[in-house]
Amino acid sequence: MYTNTKLAKSIRLALMFGASATAFAGVAVAQEEDEQEEEQAERVERIQVTGSRINRSAMEGALPVTTISREDIDLSGETSVADLLRGTTFNTSGSFRPQSGNAAQGTATVSLRGLGASRTLVLLDGRRLPTSPSTGSSQDLSIVPMAAVERIEILSDGASAVYGSDAIGGVINIVTRRDFNGVEARYGQSSVSLPREGGDREEGSIVFGSSSDSTRVVGGVSWNNRDIIFENAYSWVQPGTSIYGSNVTETDYSGGFRAVDPNTCADTVNFRMVGVTCAYNFNATNANEASTGNKGLFLKADHDINDDWNVFMNASYSTAKSFGRYAPSLNDPGSILNPDSFNNPTNPDSPFFNPTYSAQGRNIGLDAYNSWLAGDTVFNGDNAVEERFNDDGELIGGRVTGNRDMLYFHRFASIGNRDSFVDNSSTDLLFGAQGRIGEVDVDFGARTSRSKTFDVGYNYLLRTQADTLVNITPEEVGAGGVYYDLRDPLGSRYSGDDAAAYAQLINSMNVTIARVSEFQQREAFGSASFDVMSVGAGMIQAAVGFEYREEDYVDKYDSLSEAGSVGGSAGNSAGGGRDVTSAYGELLIPVTYDLELNLAGRFDDYSDYGSDFSPKASFRWTPTEALLVRGSWGEGFRAPSLDIITAADSSGNPSVSDPATCLNFSQPADCSVQVRQITSANPDLESEQSTQMSLGVAYQATDWFNFSLDYWKVEIENRIAFFGATGLLTRERLGQPIPAGLGIIRNTNVDFTGQVPAGSPVNPIVGVNGGYGNDGTIDIEGLDFNARTNFDFGRFGSLNQNLQVAYTRSFKIDGGESFVGEIGDPKYRATLQNVHTIGDFDLAWNMNVIGSQQSTTNPDDYIATWVTHDLQVTYNTPWNGRFSVGAQNAFAKEPQLRSFGGRSYNFNLYNAFGRVTYFRYTQKF
Repeated sequence: MYTNTKLAKSIRLALMFGASATAFAGVAVAQEEDEQEEEQAERVERIQVTGSRINRSAMEGALPVTTISREDIDLSGETSVADLLRGTTFNTSGSFRPQSGNAAQGTATVSLRGLGASRTLVLLDGRRLPTSPSTGSSQDLSIVPMAAVERIEILSDGASAVYGSDAIGGVINIVTRRDFNGVEARYGQSSVSLPREGGDREEGSIVFGSSSDSTRVVGGVSWNNRDIIFENAYSWVQPGTSIYGSNVTETDYSGGFRAVDPNTCADTVNFRMVGVTCAYNFNATNANEASTGNKGLFLKADHDINDDWNVFMNASYSTAKSFGRYAPSLNDPGSILNPDSFNNPTNPDSPFFNPTYSAQGRNIGLDAYNSWLAGDTVFNGDNAVEERFNDDGELIGGRVTGNRDMLYFHRFASIGNRDSFVDNSSTDLLFGAQGRIGEVDVDFGARTSRSKTFDVGYNYLLRTQADTLVNITPEEVGAGGVYYDLRDPLGSRYSGDDAAAYAQLINSMNVTIARVSEFQQREAFGSASFDVMSVGAGMIQAAVGFEYREEDYVDKYDSLSEAGSVGGSAGNSAGGGRDVTSAYGELLIPVTYDLELNLAGRFDDYSDYGSDFSPKASFRWTPTEALLVRGSWGEGFRAPSLDIITAADSSGNPSVSDPATCLNFSQPADCSVQVRQITSANPDLESEQSTQMSLGVAYQATDWFNFSLDYWKVEIENRIAFFGATGLLTRERLGQPIPAGLGIIRNTNVDFTGQVPAGSPVNPIVGVNGGYGNDGTIDIEGLDFNARTNFDFGRFGSLNQNLQVAYTRSFKIDGGESFVGEIGDPKYRATLQNVHTIGDFDLAWNMNVIGSQQSTTNPDDYIATWVTHDLQVTYNTPWNGRFSVGAQNAFAKEPQLRSFGGRSYNFNLYNAFGRVTYFRYTQKF
């Protein structure tokens, strides 16, 4: 179908001059005379662009769409779709990448506008990418083979009116290869500079294609691998100081933490004394950067039955593997050492009885003291209760001394490091047809996809057996046989048959955990587009359609994990299903020759929670051939995902930064410390609602320079939010509301007033109740700027440049103060790409910038602007080959070290690879 109206011509010409932004360099501007341009524009066939169901000219951009071409991908030096998208400016605050010690270890996501991966919709050839079973709520980019990608389109505007749920922060459409003839083989390797070892990469692919006048087939295979990186491979990493070494404290946490036996702590590998505590150096064994590997196979075919009808098929299969290692398992924070335990230093019958510990005692209130005096309360063990008085001499309670219950915090290093092996697989099959019935263009089809994850973890702790072994009595020890001693968990005291017997004892509390997750999606779809009527300015066009989708989700943990009997792990089973029925319509109205209005609406009915309607209106005005003005308004939604409305209660030990808790653990106030968190599901969740608007201009200033500037704003109500330890601490610090049933539990019996920074809670954390809820609002707004230049130097080649800046002006939750610019939320990200082509050589230099961040409560807490440089030289050989060598982060810029989320730097926003040098060879036949 073709269009020749004055409006279509003018808009196509304006966009040919750069109204539509691109993420990377390499897009030249046509420089023919106006008459030739108009003739070319008239011959441009209309196609469908991301964000609309109505076919338009390929040059047109109804909404702010950024395109990353295949050439751009090659110039970036990246080997995976996930790494490529994480480097874009729209991924403003970073996003999740594969990491050890996480339930989604092998998953990679992207978060447009910093709104979260679950508010970013990822499409594969215009259809939803399968949901990751590891998360149940977001889409895993690691399953997409890079070799299959022709281009990536990023719509930086809400699009629920077109695509339904999740398209709040924007839409990423990964378009796979279609018209390809011949064979292309590629191989490449990369190495990193910062860690002493690990992190090396390898990639390869073979793509083939063939076509005739009526049939086209393209397919291929690809793979990429990246080695694991251990924390101790970095020069800046200091020994970890986890309180889960070999320590005890009172059951009310009074008196602080003390080593079980200060004299033997350092005799065990990776244990060491820090002050009066016996800490464990987890950095000696941890691997924050998990290994990753992807293998993919894809095939696409389409056949023209006649001039009006075409049938097509897309099929793909991919696997992604990951290996992670975490420090040995630890026990529950509330684990008890019985008064008569051999391992209790307050027990006089223990060989390492400590009279000082016994005399310190634990505090009880006045009621408990009076109850003990009356004989109504018995404290375990042979103890005494001393009176306690305040400064005015008033009786305020007692202190329990002698042998008594103690809390113990221990690292079961004898079991070994926790190793996690994750295997993801994904299959996707689509059949469809498109054609013309009378004056109506139709397309319809069916699709089935399945993603499955096998996650196996070795060397985890069986809590019940551990508590039994730790609470062995001196009498049982004296009866003979091997036993567990907190001072010597590795059993170095044994040899020969005793060593073998001790290994069996250790195996009795060593369990292997497993998690099998699956997400299946079956869908049918159909649409029709047609001309409605002719008006003075052109033809009114329309599109209508339907979608039906079934989703089934299973996330099954092993029985011991379900029962909460496993130490050092988190999460619990979930599962459920739903179906979604959707209908949509879109109308394109040429109001005048220079003004076009687009109206869209979509109705989605979910079988579990209800329905949503999403409208949208947008316009494009081209007052001159060089200027385009565009704007949009729309509403969107995000449906509650199956994982968060069906999951059973789960426990975990997240790391947090909380001064009072650190001091209570006898650590520096700025330490990272693990706390106990119980996470619960919420089956009564509703969908969250959003309103988006944007307004922008695109201008061709000269033949060699053009730019675009877009303002955007997103408002979210009835927010679906996860409230975990870090988020709850933030809300507590900022005085923001916390949903009912959730929150931080603090020990009011311990007070660090005057020892913690101003504004910080003075009581230490004893537990966290986490979970999801519909609570509050989000308001975010900002600007996107893109400027491009192109120069032709004749025999000295050509130079293309592209500057992309994403600036977040404000990000507010529940109407509070904006936290843009706070640690973890930079105000801007920018990229500047330069590609100089001369003869057979392409020379690329890219700059990547992440803005500075500063804490408003502590101005000295500052992270400087992060700038890296990527270089690449490519030689295009006479025999149709292409050889590239390059370096990402050529000057080996290191991330600024600052504790963030339990790691030594912001793991989602920066990387610590240093200089990534690579070579790549591509041969076409």
